Amino acid sequence: MNKRLTVRFWESRALGSLKLETNVIENIEDIDLQILSLLQEDCRLSFNKIASKLGISVGTAFNHVKNLEKKGLIKGYTVILDSGKLGYSLTVIIMIQAEGSYLADVENEIAKSANAISVYDITGDYDAVAIAKFKDRASLNAFIKNLLAMPHIKRTVTHIALNVIKEDLGVKL
Repeated sequence: MNKRLTVRFWESRALGSLKLETNVIENIEDIDLQILSLLQEDCRLSFNKIASKLGISVGTAFNHVKNLEKKGLIKGYTVILDSGKLGYSLTVIIMIQAEGSYLADVENEIAKSANAISVYDITGDYDAVAIAKFKDRASLNAFIKNLLAMPHIKRTVTHIALNVIKEDLGVKL
């Protein structure tokens, strides 16, 4: 049985400092969902292993993966590090208020930081949120002071995570 799942995702296109959000809908075949699930578990799987697990030919596995890459559903392949074991014991959530027309510039500047792992546009009293990792309070302090010295940032509020309960960027399919 060949099921199809309709997935909605947002595509951002920068127009100067204004972002245009368009809703893009993709029809994803059941076999593609299975391939994506396997690769989320272990992105080192060979085409041969993917084919074997799903009962398809190696060529079919190869073509589906390449098509998923071409469509942008697979953005890349990476390793998941244990940041705590690497000395990054502080996880912080930074809420940011910025001058409206400069929001994209502020977000892009924050995203350049090696400590920032995520930067999001959000709704509510704040305009953006950044998730960042630090080895110590001194490096966090320097980061916050640099943020506040940036033009067009009106205010920040920083929250320090006491415990990480879940940290997973995978999408359950």
